[in-house]
Amino acid sequence: MNNAGQQYLNDLDKRLWSAADRLRANVNPGDYMHVVLGLVFLKYVSDAFKERRNELQEAFHDPANDYYLGDESGKVDAEMIEQELEARDYYTEKNVFWVPALARWDFIKANAKVAPGTQLDVKNGKVYQYEFKGIGRLLDDALEAVEKENPRLKNVLDKDYARKRVDEALPGLIDLLSTVPFQHEALKAKDILGHVYEYFLGEFSIAAGKRGGEFYTPKSIVSLIVEMLEPFQGRVYDPCCGSGGFFVQSERFVEEHGGRIGQLSVYGQEANPTTWRLASMNMAIRGMDFDFGKEPASTYTRPQHPDLRADYIMANPPFNMKDWKEGVKDDDVRWKYGVPPAGNANFAWMQHMIHHLAPNGSMALLLANGSMSSNTNNEGEIRKALIDADLVECMVALPGQLFTNTQIPACIWFLTRNKGERNGARIRQGETLFIDARNLGYMKDRVLRDFKPEDIAKVADTFHAWKKGSREVTEPGFCKAATLADIRKHDYVLTPGRYVGAAAQEEDSEPFEEKMARLTATLRDQFAESARLEAAIRKNLAGLGYEL
Repeated sequence: MNNAGQQYLNDLDKRLWSAADRLRANVNPGDYMHVVLGLVFLKYVSDAFKERRNELQEAFHDPANDYYLGDESGKVDAEMIEQELEARDYYTEKNVFWVPALARWDFIKANAKVAPGTQLDVKNGKVYQYEFKGIGRLLDDALEAVEKENPRLKNVLDKDYARKRVDEALPGLIDLLSTVPFQHEALKAKDILGHVYEYFLGEFSIAAGKRGGEFYTPKSIVSLIVEMLEPFQGRVYDPCCGSGGFFVQSERFVEEHGGRIGQLSVYGQEANPTTWRLASMNMAIRGMDFDFGKEPASTYTRPQHPDLRADYIMANPPFNMKDWKEGVKDDDVRWKYGVPPAGNANFAWMQHMIHHLAPNGSMALLLANGSMSSNTNNEGEIRKALIDADLVECMVALPGQLFTNTQIPACIWFLTRNKGERNGARIRQGETLFIDARNLGYMKDRVLRDFKPEDIAKVADTFHAWKKGSREVTEPGFCKAATLADIRKHDYVLTPGRYVGAAAQEEDSEPFEEKMARLTATLRDQFAESARLEAAIRKNLAGLGYEL
């Protein structure tokens, strides 16, 4: 993307969020995200449909086009063209959702403010009457119609506007989205709308505080993991996929490196029904094929992809999740390296992912820092078994304040089934890279830290240099490769700080006596200035009748 395109998106973000946020007072905070994102999705499918319809209109009138519908004299039958424009196959052949007339944005915008009871003419091939009972009900019926006509969207759309009683706010939101020019010379409409969807998810995550982490992983962390794993082709899986951020970034990685959409097969699972729908809409907006299972379900008790062996697995599960084990047996085939404790799901997530990893697969898992050193309730024994099996490829310690929903310090585990020589990588058996990234990043506001692109590049480049070059990738205080013997000496603790050592200090060439003379002179001047200011303050207060 060029600078003009990025600037356009940045300006669009601010304008949209500022305008949408002003309408928040009319909507229950718990409903607001779903109200807005449902409209964004409907606007997208309608815009994509309209764009394809305009292409067909031109083709039907162009004698040089295979779709030309005129006769030899150049005469075009307007009624025939109108019928052809309503033929579903023209849209589905281009992977465009078929949008019934009731759900088309122009129709919704034109009728958002009419009086209840009004009879509306809907031209869907043939004209039929629709009784308007409120804009919320119209949106529910529109989404129902879209879902009915597109099996891939079955049970995905949140058809709940009427029950939310948000009719007062909806016309303003519809007018707002209608002003968005989803066109730019450097960007496709779906890229613009996909960006808006992702931006809104991030903003809603911040607004939701602790609950925001249930559906959104900070973009910089997602980017870091994707840049390190490099999921270029194959099956990608996330067992707690939230709103699907890892899949979006993986697809973006493929495109940025000259690949094409479709090189990745996307598999996910999510237990929360609302979040499951958010993820499905996120994929649909981008035209990505995906399989999130038949329904929202627990990864532990109702895995939706039992036979999947993925090439890449990425996940950000809830940290230190309790009460996960009900209905899960101790002899579950997934617990190859030890039975996870009932009070903490960290190593349950990890072993579930390992179980679904292909023979040459690699994975990344965000966990609380305690996972690197805890020895309670069998966790130490499981970690020891994983290390002895030579599965751990890299450990990354993250800085604090990266998450909207927790202040728990976090790390990233990178595991692989094959440390052999393949895809440009050298043989790495018996080696693990440790990276301490706790000093990277910047404070984007008072409470949240973020990574700069150069921070992500530093960590990812270090990992790839070690993986494809020499094991002697060492920077004191930041990174160091260790052997299994080294890790065993540290009692199987994987905290990077134990291995990378302290950062090198700049040499101080100033002699001690000279430095002390300079510092005491500076301190003497500061004491004198302090005394002068104190005397001036006392004098001013005395003039006002207040003695100290």
